[in-house]
Amino acid sequence: MCGRFAMSAETDELIAEFVARGGRLEDWRPSYNVAPTEESPIVRERLIDGELVRQLDAASWGLKPSWAKAGGPAPINARLESVSTNGLFRNAFAQRRCIVPMNGYYEWEATEHGKQPHYIHAPESVLAAAGLYEVRKVGEEWSVSFTIITREAADASGEVHDRMPVFLTPDTWEHWVEPMKLEKTDEKEELLAMLDRSSLAVASTITTYPVSKRVNNVRDTSVAKDDPTLIEPLTAA
Repeated sequence: MCGRFAMSAETDELIAEFVARGGRLEDWRPSYNVAPTEESPIVRERLIDGELVRQLDAASWGLKPSWAKAGGPAPINARLESVSTNGLFRNAFAQRRCIVPMNGYYEWEATEHGKQPHYIHAPESVLAAAGLYEVRKVGEEWSVSFTIITREAADASGEVHDRMPVFLTPDTWEHWVEPMKLEKTDEKEELLAMLDRSSLAVASTITTYPVSKRVNNVRDTSVAKDDPTLIEPLTAA
């Protein structure tokens, strides 16, 4: 699974990287420890005045469809193996796909001294994880939420955990965020095959190293989320 990640890029950097318009990201602050329920940028395409526009928006991590009950599940991950058929994700897979930018993500290894976090990343400064999003009205406001698609680990995370995010290569970005053409009944399988290929390509570049246990407790307010030392390699004692 992917239960924590780093997203330290500024809004302007993300707009340039993904060639997107800025959305509601005025309050975004880079974070080296994004946790479930917290907001992070996503890249999605929206129809605005008849034009399909690629846009950068803030969304909370944990998918909440419009029909879901307030206290119901808000999954942070969707399995590649069932994402196109699972009732919770099926509609979003067809019409509300997004990119979740991240620098890297964390997994934990069980040791005799407790859970040891590892930071998993690639040479690229920003990775593009395949995600799904939903929009629902909460009171008078519209709320956007997202989940990250995962697969069996084929990267360095396999040394620590058996799942990894599905990452996209730049040549797949446009096809991924474009809403599926309903008349193309075979497009679902094409997308799944594309996700498999692109994630394997990115996985071959990914490495991992242990980091400080300060990332373990996301509620510890003494640990600043914008502290870049959270992703520094752990030095031997």
